[in-house]
Amino acid sequence: MSTGAPLPSGASYRAAGVDVSAGDRAVELMRGHVARATRPEVVGSLGGFAGLFALDTARYRRPLLASSTDGVGTKIALARALDTHDTVGIDLVAMVVDDLVVCGAEPLFLLDYIACGALVPARIAEIVSGIAAGCEQAGAALVGGETAEHPGLMGSDDYDLAATGVGVVEADGVLGPELVRPGDVVVAMASSGIHSNGFSLVRHILFGPVDSGQPGGVAETAAAGLRSYVPSLGDTLGRSLLTPTRIYAKDCLALAAAVEVHAFAHITGGGLAANIARVIPAGLVATLDRASWAVPPIFGLLAERGAVTQADMESTFNQGIGMVAVLPADAVPEALALLAERAVPSWVVGEIGAAADENHPGGEHGAAGLRDTAAVGEPGADSTPRTRARLIGQHPA
Repeated sequence: MSTGAPLPSGASYRAAGVDVSAGDRAVELMRGHVARATRPEVVGSLGGFAGLFALDTARYRRPLLASSTDGVGTKIALARALDTHDTVGIDLVAMVVDDLVVCGAEPLFLLDYIACGALVPARIAEIVSGIAAGCEQAGAALVGGETAEHPGLMGSDDYDLAATGVGVVEADGVLGPELVRPGDVVVAMASSGIHSNGFSLVRHILFGPVDSGQPGGVAETAAAGLRSYVPSLGDTLGRSLLTPTRIYAKDCLALAAAVEVHAFAHITGGGLAANIARVIPAGLVATLDRASWAVPPIFGLLAERGAVTQADMESTFNQGIGMVAVLPADAVPEALALLAERAVPSWVVGEIGAAADENHPGGEHGAAGLRDTAAVGEPGADSTPRTRARLIGQHPA
């Protein structure tokens, strides 16, 4: 016998805020995009309860499966403010596959998850079109996903993204700190912009307090500023900020196939020094020279408008470097030539030496440069904190 309140008359799933028919329309709109992001190993098509992938184990001697999961973060607020939803799908794929390739794994497939307050089929299809485009760039298949409507818990214009990817690498081909040696060289690969980290600080600098009544919480005056042309950027501020994360997966795999590579580091949250430190073994240090590259204008704009210190910029943003490779010195010329052929700007940013090597003096004090950022239990970490990556010099004017 029920003692609760009586059910409202005419209660239904739709009345509760979930539109099942809109979900069906969204699936039909995204079907063509998903069909482009495939591989021969994919079994079945969109619409099943699980994605099937036939791994050809005969191709490998001892295959290891690698997995990674990530999201886009608060960059989505900017996409909502500008009503531009296809680029964040590329960001989503990049954040997953560029982590997978760090250990030498080839990305095989992804599954995405989209949570929204109200399911708008055209917007969901736009998001998925970006996810499919990112998978094409990475050579991975989009084997499925989930779109969940959360009325009452999320605003009608709200959404969030996440994805999980799976890759494969030979057991004897795994890259990482165990391979890094003194005398190795650090090669930087240019970022396409801010990528998908640090947008809480971007929003704090550019948007001010959250305006819950506006898309993405961005006030009308701030949104107008996003649409303004900035000469130093050669584009509007909003389009510059929304530039998708560069997907390095195929480039890194090609590099590892052509030359000896000891480690990669994906430069995400924490910045350059913190992420390189994760692939440097105890007893060694990566010395990175700021003089080897000019920081792209978007970072200078943020630093100026927010009065952000260099230390905070370097511990928050990639500062123009999205991926690095650590490799023997004699492999550098071929590596740089290969990356140039693949239209990936690259350069030597530093080298690996012994931690107590007198040829590697400490750089300027800063949160990004003079502390060991690999936590205990992570690759390259031990129980004694030590410097594993440091920045020296100054960027060219």
